[in-house]
Amino acid sequence: MTNAPKPTAPESYAAERGRIARLLDVLEMELDKHGARAKADPSHWGLVGDLAKVRDDLVEAVCYLSGMERADVERFLIDAA
Repeated sequence: MTNAPKPTAPESYAAERGRIARLLDVLEMELDKHGARAKADPSHWGLVGDLAKVRDDLVEAVCYLSGMERADVERFLIDAA
């Protein structure tokens, strides 16, 4: 058993933020691949459902981090379109 010092809150925060940034990079790559599948099969509505699910999960994440209500996040998405 080692007596290695535990990371500080700022160190842990930076590590978690870095992991999230990597996940966002992977998400972008997967969206590109998913988009290629959608282009190859434009009648496949299941792929649209995939994106709706991912969007829903991202809205939940934004609500969680921001403290915003879901309706406000949804309104922001509509206004940005």
